[in-house]
Amino acid sequence: MDSNKEHSGSKTVSKFEFWPAWLMYAPVVLQWLVLSLRYRSLTLPFIANPKLTLAGMVGVAKSELMQTATGDCDQTILSWIKHSVSADSASDQARTCLHLAAERGILLPLVCKPDIGCRGAGVKLIHSERQLAETIAQYPAGAGLLCQKLARFEPEAGVFYVRRPGASGEIVGLTFKTSPQVMGNGRDTLCQLVQADPRAGQLLHLYEPRHRARWQQVIASGERVKLVFSASHCRGAVFTDAREHITEALRARINQIMAGLPEFHYGRLDLKFQDLAALRAGTELEIVEINGASAESIHIWDRNSTLLQAVSTLMWQYRTLFELGAEQRKLGYRTPGLAKLIRHWRLERSLTKYYPPTD
Repeated sequence: MDSNKEHSGSKTVSKFEFWPAWLMYAPVVLQWLVLSLRYRSLTLPFIANPKLTLAGMVGVAKSELMQTATGDCDQTILSWIKHSVSADSASDQARTCLHLAAERGILLPLVCKPDIGCRGAGVKLIHSERQLAETIAQYPAGAGLLCQKLARFEPEAGVFYVRRPGASGEIVGLTFKTSPQVMGNGRDTLCQLVQADPRAGQLLHLYEPRHRARWQQVIASGERVKLVFSASHCRGAVFTDAREHITEALRARINQIMAGLPEFHYGRLDLKFQDLAALRAGTELEIVEINGASAESIHIWDRNSTLLQAVSTLMWQYRTLFELGAEQRKLGYRTPGLAKLIRHWRLERSLTKYYPPTD
């Protein structure tokens, strides 16, 4: 869909949509301190998913969770391999990586992304061995990256999932994730096309660095230019609240899939789907990744959400994490120390600075 049509007749960006994270999360931090006193633990949320390091909050490898998936969950996750960057030449590593990927049925083009990362950092669409080598060369030795099969489908959704111990899981959020695009007319440059778009024109700072090579190029008539590949909100993707499309069939299918992760209680599935009818029926789904305790119920970034709705949802999320942590503590799981949290936070920060620009 042309983003000019998509946004006609409605506001394009909410007032708080691109506020700094610290400002949006300030009420959450205050609530966290209050709940820490109530539950007598500052790190209780970090055992909400007790089998996942820090419940998946920060500095945790994507592969840690995916490699534990079994049954339908494992089969629904798009095929992937992990590569640990070494001191060998980037060309040799890329060749080896593609060979191993081919053995798993992963062919070019494929998606390459850091094993430890968040908010779409470093995600690249790889078309050639040379491009993969150039990407690997930007990572430090010892860093992990994932090569993953490209999905068959374009539409993407975030499914926010909560499962209380001993109960069926619930879909508490469903959000469509759209990568904005503009269409060439044979007269205007890419810069002019983006400036003319009601939403994208307000986010030039997000798109220009990614398209600098073509920014002043006239785009041929009928050519569509996707402004972002990784459907991450902070990269400029459009998020639309889709909770009205949650059905019993979709709930049942998600619970069937998540049975393959029996001690996963809180997080978000980012998945591709064939079309709306298939999504509502819970069929033809492909999981890109599963996010743990740091996941947001991303419908709050719908441009029609209010600040009160967004903050209330964030605060509900973290209350839920404390409640789930308390239940896990009763089952005998021990909370981690702050030193472990700081260590993983530092690891993620130290790696992120090396990641190549996101597509």
